[in-house]
Amino acid sequence: MNLLAMDKVGKSYGEKVLLREISFGIDEGEKIGLLGINGSGKSSFLKLIAGREEPDQGYIIRNKNLRIEYLPQNPLFDTRATVMDAVLNGDSQSMRTLQQYRAKMKNIDLRSANKTTPEELIVLGAQMEAEDAWKLESDAQGILTRLGIMQFDALMEKLSGGQRKRVALAAALMNPGNLLVLDEPTNHLDNQAIDWLEKYLLRFSGSLIMVTHDRYFLERVSNRIIELESGNLYSYPGNYGVYLERKLEREEKEVAIASKKQALLRKELAWIQKGARARSTKQQARIKRFEQLQEDQPRAKSESLQISSAASRLGKKTIVLNNVSHRYQSELIIDGYSCILDRKERMGIVGPNGIGKSTLLGIMSGQIIPVQGTVEIGSTVKIGYFPQESIGLPDEMRVIDYIREVGEYLRSGNKLLSASQMLETFLFTPSAQWTTLQKLSGGEKRRLHLLRILMAAPNVLLLDEPGNDLDIETLTILEDYLDDFPGAVIAVSHDRYFLDRISKKILSFEDQGKILEYPGNYSDYLLHSSTKKVSDADQNLKSSAKKEINSSEAAKNRQLKFSFKEQKEFAEIDDKIAAVEDELNDLDARINQATTDYQQLEALTAIRLELEQRLAHLLDRWTYLNELAEAIDKDIP
Repeated sequence: MNLLAMDKVGKSYGEKVLLREISFGIDEGEKIGLLGINGSGKSSFLKLIAGREEPDQGYIIRNKNLRIEYLPQNPLFDTRATVMDAVLNGDSQSMRTLQQYRAKMKNIDLRSANKTTPEELIVLGAQMEAEDAWKLESDAQGILTRLGIMQFDALMEKLSGGQRKRVALAAALMNPGNLLVLDEPTNHLDNQAIDWLEKYLLRFSGSLIMVTHDRYFLERVSNRIIELESGNLYSYPGNYGVYLERKLEREEKEVAIASKKQALLRKELAWIQKGARARSTKQQARIKRFEQLQEDQPRAKSESLQISSAASRLGKKTIVLNNVSHRYQSELIIDGYSCILDRKERMGIVGPNGIGKSTLLGIMSGQIIPVQGTVEIGSTVKIGYFPQESIGLPDEMRVIDYIREVGEYLRSGNKLLSASQMLETFLFTPSAQWTTLQKLSGGEKRRLHLLRILMAAPNVLLLDEPGNDLDIETLTILEDYLDDFPGAVIAVSHDRYFLDRISKKILSFEDQGKILEYPGNYSDYLLHSSTKKVSDADQNLKSSAKKEINSSEAAKNRQLKFSFKEQKEFAEIDDKIAAVEDELNDLDARINQATTDYQQLEALTAIRLELEQRLAHLLDRWTYLNELAEAIDKDIP
């Protein structure tokens, strides 16, 4: 069933055209990812779907049973409301009853003429029971906890921007309707919360359209990708991997067509330059064809970003942390951490929100003085710090002046690139360079801020959540840039794809200020950390067994050995792992073939998730059984 249809919809802001006669529809069960560079109109497109804005031309037809829940990029709240009140601010009868009950409970002890009476509470309690509204508050607390919000009665005005976004996401998930419209739902979420949200949306039976720059999220959740490019909309059935293949095919075809048109245009141009006799009907037709060919020339692919790596010379000494500890109020967030950054360090930092990752970057940059330990920064170190949010930018300044403040030119190898050239590389057209920053979208400001940092040619890059508000194409080019960057890179990120791409070491913030180092990228870290947990559990098991052995004389001569069940499992585990891997390969082939059947894609994607979880469990058991086998070999007298 079709939930929503757009017919020749157009939208502009001033001279900037965002949508050019777009036709588009959403069917039941579709889970759509919306892509496009910053400033291309993604958020405006979602606002049109959600009914928050109206098109300049064309029509939007919504199914009479359609109920939309919309998460904006920057949600607004009543600052005097509590977290729980904000989450339960839905329009269902159960939610309204619960809101009434909560309001009456707040009034119960007030000495006023309209204070709550016991009789009113009894009536409301009966309504709550009839409508099963009691469960709503419990569900809301569960979702908030999953998203990292623990203080349910905190006032919204006391929360950070990231916390408010998570509360808004919880509110949307509490009352999802049959179409969820989500603008950057993964921003400000840690990896555990993103993993939970992935599973929630895979189970969600309604339709979904979302803007996100998390590529793994798009790969696992989406069954259709749409892309806004130069005011046009392109649709690709399938997930992110299928989208990349289909987009490449489309662009290759466009290049071939453009090449043929250019060859014909050159012939027509040669004829026109010789001088056409205007009285000939045949020659007038050729002139019209020439003019049509000129109009049909493909637009330049301005979205193609290329950044030349450039950095100042870096000496032997970089940044050295000696037994650094730090507290936030009374809480210890970093406990005795030491490290010497390599000149070509590639380090990712992970951990739950609020645990101290940004604080560590602040200590490395010299902006925060630790309560204990020392920080040594080499004399040749030139730090480029990209903060979590690009706030406080000079809105009245022109784009070109903002970059020229740092430098008029950037040397890259044998080339000398001007500020204007670099701005064009970063998709700021010559006319856009003379506009003020206040006219830029949030994502465009982030892109501009990143360019300003790179224009200063740093040799140590500290990136705090670089994926916030940067589009996928900019992130991809940033990753390519970092491949050739001659200095050190340290990045705090919840973007699992980005960490897999750039990291060679992961710092993991654990409980009580402990920071552990793991070799490799994020996927390697997941494997190492799960192995460590199994190993720790095994060690605890062995310690417990040892205590039991020492508790009686009869147990002293017992040897460590497999149980019958473990022996059988050990013999079969390799075949089981291979079988699940084969199933996954076969399933991936079926998913690639079922690109137009969205219901089948959704079912296959759910099966794939279960297989991945089964494989992860088998790998954990494989690690445990092999370590136990090694321990048994060592234990044999």
